Amino acid sequence: MNFYGRRLLFIGAHPDDIELGAGALIAHVAGQTEILCVTLSDNQKNPALSHLVEEYHRSMDVLGVPKEGRILGPFETRRFPDARQEILEYFLKINRDFRPEIVFVHTKADLHQDHGTITEEALRAFRGTTVLGFDVLRSSYGFFPNFLVEVTEQDVEKKIEALSQYSTYKDKYYFSPEITRSTLIRNGALAERHYAEGFEALRIVGSFLNSLHA
Repeated sequence: MNFYGRRLLFIGAHPDDIELGAGALIAHVAGQTEILCVTLSDNQKNPALSHLVEEYHRSMDVLGVPKEGRILGPFETRRFPDARQEILEYFLKINRDFRPEIVFVHTKADLHQDHGTITEEALRAFRGTTVLGFDVLRSSYGFFPNFLVEVTEQDVEKKIEALSQYSTYKDKYYFSPEITRSTLIRNGALAERHYAEGFEALRIVGSFLNSLHA
């Protein structure tokens, strides 16, 4: 199946989430379509993460996301359930202003309270829009991709390079290049391709196009 979107929205709770879940796909489509990456918290209330914003921007640079295609939101890490209504209104404004054709957000299999909150509110805010869930290994439970997108070796290398910008997390197992590559190989095997980024189909909205009459 071929699919496309003129405007793609990627939503993550914290810096690194979007890259971990969809970095290879972003590298694949950057420059071909309009991308907006929205990260709801900058994690700056934690003094141990003081370099995270700088690392986030370097990571997005590697993936080819322009500066105007990145937003760091105002919400406090681990407090998203308490700000549910504010997050919904934040998403509704993004929907009005950006009008995404495909939204990528955390999988429903994610146990982190912040991740779960934004997925629920995204499904409310972006009604009538295709929503795909990405996986963040450290907080997922029972994720199995049922929407597989072929990516290239170059995209895989870009994702690994982007994640390497996070010196703060260099010792975390889920930032291991071997785990990143093996996950993309495994998803590729499911799709009978060399590599694939894997997603959960949370909502698919489509129309059938008869190519003979297109």
